[in-house]
Amino acid sequence: MATILIVEDEIPISELIKRNLQSVGHKCMTVFDGQSAINELDQREVDLVLLDIMLPAMNGYEVFQQIRGIPTIFLTARSSLTDKVKGLTLGADDYLVKPFEMLELLARVDAVLRRTKRESKVFKLDRLKVEFESRQVFLNEHLVECTPKEFDLLEVLVNNRNIALSRDKLLELAWGYDYVGDTRTVDVHIQKLRKKLDMEGRIKTVYKMGYRLEV
Repeated sequence: MATILIVEDEIPISELIKRNLQSVGHKCMTVFDGQSAINELDQREVDLVLLDIMLPAMNGYEVFQQIRGIPTIFLTARSSLTDKVKGLTLGADDYLVKPFEMLELLARVDAVLRRTKRESKVFKLDRLKVEFESRQVFLNEHLVECTPKEFDLLEVLVNNRNIALSRDKLLELAWGYDYVGDTRTVDVHIQKLRKKLDMEGRIKTVYKMGYRLEV
């Protein structure tokens, strides 16, 4: 997974972001002001920076101008169109307005890492291997035939591993906002994935809610 620097001066928000990113396998460092972010990036390479704009002493825009070339998502309470345009014009990869849902942040992080080609294209767990670029799944080194929607659902579970997802959220992420079917579709596809990929012990049922890929 990726190495991510979180630059956020509100400690509770910083810790919440860190816990959620670590839960899906990312390595995270946290700093709380702009100069510390620059110092940290002088000492180590990271795959992505989550950068608050309203920071002590040096704002996020000023920090970004000194760290160009590193994929960056601005996190900010400033929701005006002018602020968004400024952030994206400077070259940021994305702009997320507070308050935001952690699932949305995880999805945007995944999207940026995929675009910048710094995220791993292969996921391995037990005897399972998932190759995202070729959309192929292997169990014990043997190719397993998955339907396009089975693969989409598996990808959502992998990208949000260790997070409980409701059936409605799984429909939204794997089938799309405009899907008109019901949540029983999720149950059917989950059962197929469990059987095909020998994941009965990994894809957990969350009582009265949905499912979680446990790693």
